[in-house]
Amino acid sequence: MARADKAQKQETELIDRLVGINRVAKVVKGGRRFGFAALVVVGDGRGRIGVGAGKAKEVPEAINKANEQAKRNMVRIPLREGRTLHHDIKGRFGAGKVILRSAPAGTGIIAGGPLRAVFEVLGVQDVVAKSVGTSNPYNLVKAAIEGLQKTESPRMVAGRRGRRVNEILGRKAQEDSKE
Repeated sequence: MARADKAQKQETELIDRLVGINRVAKVVKGGRRFGFAALVVVGDGRGRIGVGAGKAKEVPEAINKANEQAKRNMVRIPLREGRTLHHDIKGRFGAGKVILRSAPAGTGIIAGGPLRAVFEVLGVQDVVAKSVGTSNPYNLVKAAIEGLQKTESPRMVAGRRGRRVNEILGRKAQEDSKE
């Protein structure tokens, strides 16, 4: 019983954004059969995000399928101070290329359409993003996720190098140069 309550509570915390809906037509003997494809991003606003695409004969059904897929495909992205990225990133998926830059506090989300939805559900408050090449929302969202997954926090780099975080950030070197 407690496990079901916890799972339900976790799902209610998730933020979902509909990025796009496509109407697709299949030509058959009697005419056209229409279907719908939905692209959805889901996140918790604290560094977890998932992307899902669903297809169905009706729009709400397609959105539900996309939501379920997005919840299954969630990944954790490290954020600096819970509001921006640790460093600048380039992401690529197919013809979709994105450039994601960290920004100082108060900048806001400077990004268009699909990328804005990604940052809103991720919980990023200050970022500058540019899409290069294509305007296809599927490729842009996947390029952004691919780039975000390459993000490394100073803690991750320090652990891999066997050093302290201050050494990685160069704070020790700054203190020595002041003397």
